[in-house]
Amino acid sequence: MACGSSPAEKEAAVADADSTPKETFSSKTQLATFAGGCFWCVEAPFEGIDGVISVVSGYSGGKEKNPTYAEVSSGKTSHRESVQITFDPEVISYSELVDIFWQTFDPTDVGGSFFDRGTQYESAIFYHNDTQRKVAEESKALLDGSGKFNKPIATPIIKYSNFYPAEQYHQDYYDKNPDEYKAYKIGSGRQECILTNWPVISEGTYPAKSKAELKKSLTPLQYQVTMEDATEYAFQNEYNGNKESGIYVCIVSGAPLFSSKDKYESGSGWPSFTKPIDARALEKPTDRSEGMTRVEIRSKYGKSHLGHSFYDGPEPTNLRYCMNSAAMKFIPKNEMEAAGYGDYLWLVD
Repeated sequence: MACGSSPAEKEAAVADADSTPKETFSSKTQLATFAGGCFWCVEAPFEGIDGVISVVSGYSGGKEKNPTYAEVSSGKTSHRESVQITFDPEVISYSELVDIFWQTFDPTDVGGSFFDRGTQYESAIFYHNDTQRKVAEESKALLDGSGKFNKPIATPIIKYSNFYPAEQYHQDYYDKNPDEYKAYKIGSGRQECILTNWPVISEGTYPAKSKAELKKSLTPLQYQVTMEDATEYAFQNEYNGNKESGIYVCIVSGAPLFSSKDKYESGSGWPSFTKPIDARALEKPTDRSEGMTRVEIRSKYGKSHLGHSFYDGPEPTNLRYCMNSAAMKFIPKNEMEAAGYGDYLWLVD
């Protein structure tokens, strides 16, 4: 069963698919191309993430030029339903996008995706350069060895060759047809798969406290940093020199933020990380204060200031998430299970 049809199916593919891209922080843009079954369900999780400029549903990897939905969904082409993401690498890294991609489908499924069967619904990561290939391979190997799934990760990593935007009615389908999208996501088994294999990071699971409550529970410095955008002193903070294994969570909401595995010594005097656990738990507004233009990092569910990120970090992300210790709480590895963060142990090992 295909992911859907519409009376508008005869509409031609249009060049202005997703034609209202977001403003970019920098002049840099890169592409990421993923296939994970029905493109409606792969497109939606990437929408609204800071640093993601546009997400377009389409067809990729095949030999046929300008394929239509009718041709691809019937299996008459060698293309896969895919999404192509344009992103600003100074705001979000390819590594972060790959981490989110794994959480949108069943990467062990061979021969299709959920009840959509056929090669047109098989998953794939289409890499655009050698760095993306290495990131994808390392990420796949980490997930394969994590024990999260009882079958091998089947998603191939393939050199990018082409991408054709799908017909306009497929773009932003989740937003244009929310009831049909929800019914499809649930009915296909995709939602159950995601909820079974991945922890939920949301406002419901990690609610923020009121400022009145925080004034009672936080130290003056923690309150000033998180609620008043203050910056603690370099080298004179709790976690800059911390080398223990574990995770760093939002001091306000408890939402998981960073793994010790992604922490490195930047020399800045503040705890620094190459990427977050899940970019969807962060907000990254442009900060033009102090005579500078920077990317601020905020806890989405804590509604709190964490620090800033800079495009001067190590490969492969090139990002330095420079955080205030006072905005976070460290959970040692041997306490993660008891503290309710056992689902993240594989990211620490």
